[in-house]
Amino acid sequence: MFTGIIEEVGAVERLETRPGGARVHVRCREALAGLKPGSSIAVNGACLTAVELRAESFAADLAPETLRLTNLGDLRAGSRVNLERALAAGGRLDGHLVQGHIDATGELLALELLGSEDWWLRVRFPRELDRYLVLKGSVAIDGISLTVAGLDADVLSVAVIPHTCRHTNLHTRRAGERLNLECDLLAKYVEKLLRRGESSLSVERLRELGY
Repeated sequence: MFTGIIEEVGAVERLETRPGGARVHVRCREALAGLKPGSSIAVNGACLTAVELRAESFAADLAPETLRLTNLGDLRAGSRVNLERALAAGGRLDGHLVQGHIDATGELLALELLGSEDWWLRVRFPRELDRYLVLKGSVAIDGISLTVAGLDADVLSVAVIPHTCRHTNLHTRRAGERLNLECDLLAKYVEKLLRRGESSLSVERLRELGY
């Protein structure tokens, strides 16, 4: 489990294509603290397992499903990636609950400067994710915990503060690139309960509870 608060921006050393998958090697420093073989680490929001540790880098294997559902297969030497170690029990939850299970990728449409240093990010998302996205709800974009500030058909918008832009890889991304999207876990459970009709939960009851 993760929080969507990026700890470090690492740099890809290389992506090795292998039969049935790939292995990515990432250069970093801060995210290595406490990491050991078998530890979970989120790379651009995708939960991976560290399998090879060195003084200033780690490697992780990418399964075919990971390559299909995420943007990790697009990585090249020098690509900047967002890194977050797994949340420690009792740790502070500063973002929102993020599993590291990417739902789909979206297309970066624009990252526009607003005023001084604030930014407005627009991403086109697959329509099947629409039911999980609501205004002021949470969404993880390349592993970054962000708040949905606008929804227009198949385009979501979020406001990005200067700190987030400086301490993530967003400022390196360009229009047309793919971004990893993970919707709020709670929204998925609510949808399943409503769809299966196995609970007294209803839209009216959710409104009564303040949702």
